[in-house]
Amino acid sequence: MDDEISKDVNPHFEDFIFDWLCKFYLLCGGYGSSKSYHIALKLILKCLEEKRKVLVVRQVFDTIRDSCFSLLVEIIDDLGLEDNVVKYTVSPMRITFANGSQIIFKGLDKPKKLKSINGVSIIWIEEASEISYAAYKELLGRVRHPTLSLHFILSTNPIDKNNWVFQHFFVMPGIREDVFYAQRQFVVNNTFYHHSVADDNYFLPAGYIEELDNMKNYDPDLYRVARQGRFGVNGRKVLPQFEVLPHDVIMAQVGGISQRWYRTGMDFGFEDSYNAVVRMAIDDANKTLYIFDEYYKNRMTDDETAHDPDFMAFRADYIKADPEDPKAISYFRKSGYRISGARKFAGSRLAYTRKVKRFRHIYCSEKCKNCIKEMAELTYALDRSDNIIPDEFNIDPHTFSAVWYGLDDYDVADIKGNYGGYGRHVE
Repeated sequence: MDDEISKDVNPHFEDFIFDWLCKFYLLCGGYGSSKSYHIALKLILKCLEEKRKVLVVRQVFDTIRDSCFSLLVEIIDDLGLEDNVVKYTVSPMRITFANGSQIIFKGLDKPKKLKSINGVSIIWIEEASEISYAAYKELLGRVRHPTLSLHFILSTNPIDKNNWVFQHFFVMPGIREDVFYAQRQFVVNNTFYHHSVADDNYFLPAGYIEELDNMKNYDPDLYRVARQGRFGVNGRKVLPQFEVLPHDVIMAQVGGISQRWYRTGMDFGFEDSYNAVVRMAIDDANKTLYIFDEYYKNRMTDDETAHDPDFMAFRADYIKADPEDPKAISYFRKSGYRISGARKFAGSRLAYTRKVKRFRHIYCSEKCKNCIKEMAELTYALDRSDNIIPDEFNIDPHTFSAVWYGLDDYDVADIKGNYGGYGRHVE
């Protein structure tokens, strides 16, 4: 492209944007640091400079449209690149350049589609910690080109040290954490290491860092990841912000919340598991979840449950339930209950758990004995190395699953965001 492009970027990312000497690029850090933004800008500039085929992947394909793809499109529009220079389509998701470059998108939840790729010389793996090491090695084998240099860009928030990203990029090559946090940017073994936090992003909206700082009070583990951008062993407690209050105190708070913020979720069970129903109210402004009623019984048929006076107390609620039992959902609906299945997808257990953890406070009525029993001290399951498994628990928490489903259509403010980078002007 003959015309020069002017773009404001965050100074901490300048070297990364223009460096193509390494095969691997690992960008790891906290929320809002603008990692993804500068990767997207780097790829666009490369595709304008020379003919390249870029593959962008995430674990779940459906998450790409609202993350990587929308970010790339935002930058393309912001740069004022006309249709004769760059074009993009939403279905299928694809970005094409006048010089023949293209950016394609795949999800690792549909591995068969990876077999159809060819000619790719650059891969961006977004949220790398969410994919498996086997998937990463599969991607390594898929990239080949007879003349062009090959590059892998990985972006991730640090999780626990047992994750393959830490093991592969830190333990195996002997990279010290303290050096990574202190130097923040260096090259070792053909790998460009880059650490960033929210302070590196000059384009953050007012109050963003303050919000990250608040995490220290209600979720120290998330604070370590989101604010400090550091690895570590996650605490074993799933919901450290869970607190039990007197029922009258809870109801006094719930009474001031509009009915539009009420939610009811249901998990199905019979023999060893339970039919669990949880009624909740959301203080959206303060990101607080109130749990104020429950139903919890097992060894009851659908007919018995539907006519149980305790269960009938939820007849007027709009219930979101576990979608894996469509016959039960159909039966309860025919019995006069307002019930439908929640969404369930690859990785939904982890996604739902993270959603609940984003609440600043979770207040539970003292009358909800089973919610308290299952959630107050709920801990993560551990692997053989005594590290947590982020979507498995020490028990099968039916009330927690009911909370998942009840919150299906509600999104706690994800302050991670896709804030771009504006700081020093680079041409």
